[in-house]
Amino acid sequence: MTDRLDMAAELIASADALLVCAGAGMGVDSGLPDFRGDEGFWQAYPPYERLGLRFVELADPVHFVQDPALAWGFYGHRLALYRGTKPHSGFTVLRRWADTREARVFTSNVDGQFQVAGFDGEHVAEVHGSIHHLQCVLPCRQAVWPADDLAIEIDPESMRAVGELPSCPHCGALARPNILMFGDYDWVPARSQRILDEVNAWSRRNRGARLVAVELGAGTAIPTVRRRAELASASSGALIRINPREPEIRHGRGISLPMNAALALAELDNRLAQTGGAVGS
Repeated sequence: MTDRLDMAAELIASADALLVCAGAGMGVDSGLPDFRGDEGFWQAYPPYERLGLRFVELADPVHFVQDPALAWGFYGHRLALYRGTKPHSGFTVLRRWADTREARVFTSNVDGQFQVAGFDGEHVAEVHGSIHHLQCVLPCRQAVWPADDLAIEIDPESMRAVGELPSCPHCGALARPNILMFGDYDWVPARSQRILDEVNAWSRRNRGARLVAVELGAGTAIPTVRRRAELASASSGALIRINPREPEIRHGRGISLPMNAALALAELDNRLAQTGGAVGS
């Protein structure tokens, strides 16, 4: 493990550009649930175990039409949870590394933790959308707006929203989070696609540079993030995969670190400091 950490630190020290690819495991060290399997979901949300509801059932856009109180009970609670969560120390390390080299983020997370940690939102491609933005449930148009002033009151026993629910400012229909859910044909991708296009253009501009992909907490069940990290590092093998459960790398094209994100990033940062390759202080 020491050798692999040393090699990974050397890659980062020599990088002209960093592509940070983050999955749900990135937020675990901040205390956020990753919804891995029914048991993991129910551990994070005990009332839903009592109600016999699974994550894949709740993360279905049909509920915003058929049972808005149930849908907003779940997403309203998550919105409050993410707002109240402080990004772990690993985010600070990544932000510091990004201060003196080109850097972009590609993430399947909808929690907005990179922006809270100081990353420019225009450089964070949230490919599944963001819980901090809303859209019309219909949708009546391709409009996305901030959820800054939204607060949902929730009954803790039933996990259902009570009181007034958000509405679309254009047509008055119900509003929903601008998140790509399971079987979601009504998601408005405009905001996410615009930033993804910028990150893709940045990747093309850095194709000849020493670009390192740092992948954190990205699993194989929905491999969007893993595939992006592998694609970005395909020609150079400059991939650092940080994952305590699924760290394997095919054909040895990269460095595997079977560790949690915060610990791995701290270890790498310490090595950079010891060798004079640290960024910032």
